Amino acid sequence: MIYTLKDKIDGFLFYLKDVRGYSQSTITTYKTALYQMGEVCEFYEEKNKFTLNISPFRLQIVRLNKKSIHTKISAINSFIDYLREQRGLEIDVIANEAIKVPQTLPKPIEESYIDEVLEFANLKERVIILILYGLGLRISELSHIKLIDIKDGWIVVDGKGNKTRQLPLLPILETSIALYKKQYLPRTYLFEKNGDRQNDAQLRYIIEKLFKSRGLKITPHQLRHSFATHLLDGGARISDISELLGHSSMATTQIYTRLSSSKKEKEYLNAHPLVQRL
Repeated sequence: MIYTLKDKIDGFLFYLKDVRGYSQSTITTYKTALYQMGEVCEFYEEKNKFTLNISPFRLQIVRLNKKSIHTKISAINSFIDYLREQRGLEIDVIANEAIKVPQTLPKPIEESYIDEVLEFANLKERVIILILYGLGLRISELSHIKLIDIKDGWIVVDGKGNKTRQLPLLPILETSIALYKKQYLPRTYLFEKNGDRQNDAQLRYIIEKLFKSRGLKITPHQLRHSFATHLLDGGARISDISELLGHSSMATTQIYTRLSSSKKEKEYLNAHPLVQRL
């Protein structure tokens, strides 16, 4: 039986990795927040009921920006849900008030910039960009693609929370992958280095370095945003985009409709004849 708060946290992190299939970067974010919380918070048991007072932790992080505070509190809430639902513990939490964070719109990459980078990239870099932008994958999903996952014009992706989805390969992507396999001869995973799978950080470095060489500061996740936004602008249904992205809820995908609306508003204000008369 788990007795200490740290043991409970470690059990939760193990659950996220081995049961829920979370990426290592996400687990690290949870671990940092929960370990920080565990160092200063009060945790005790009375009559088979636990109490967690996170007031000291809230005071410690009060000067951080709202988004950082929200991320840390969300990690704690997930941990509490785990203790209640998976461990069956009765637990009260003190000072667990939510903090509202303005939802920021994702920043897609201009299509011309992606075209420029693809023109400049070597074969491996080109395949990496084409997969992220052409399929809307997360960087963690990209690093875990196996050769056996690619077959007959389709690719099977193991997504967040052990959810699997099947995505169609665009002809340009299918051709590029075939050329890549012939040149690089991967054995198990699509992206390998010295016979081992390339992890998230290694692939992220390749992407960011490539875009930086063209004067652009871009993250892999922006390619995923670009995939969704450009599909929406092209007339794709949001329900289809949500399924392609592997979102568990349509609400997560709704942010792209707001992004598309803001773009339409800008184009409208630039194009309407009445604007020119002001």
